[in-house]
Amino acid sequence: QVQLVESGGGLVQSGGSLRLSCAASGSIFRVYVMGWYRQGPGKQRELVADITSSGSINYAGSVKGRFTISRDNAKNTVYLQMNSLKPEDTAVYYCNADIYYYDDYAKEMYYDFWGQGTQVTVSS
Repeated sequence: QVQLVESGGGLVQSGGSLRLSCAASGSIFRVYVMGWYRQGPGKQRELVADITSSGSINYAGSVKGRFTISRDNAKNTVYLQMNSLKPEDTAVYYCNADIYYYDDYAKEMYYDFWGQGTQVTVSS
């Protein structure tokens, strides 16, 4: 059973920092793109940043220069360092990963997995 487990959300004042982590576990043999999305109150879910297994990175314009995404391929873990946080960054942050894994019959499978979400609240 493959799952993504997130940690690191919380409440922080404007200008502060938080670091999110997301670890993928299970019968995984390859993780391609890992990324972070967020959904603010009354808003649609949007891409924050993603990173491929070879290290290519993509950021949303609103976070460029403030957030840094990184990953540890050996641990199947992705991180999001968030600095200079603003109230408009308040949202539920979701981890996403393209994972190739073995099912219970040792068959190779692919699925786009999501974490459970972690709340980030930035007070003004």
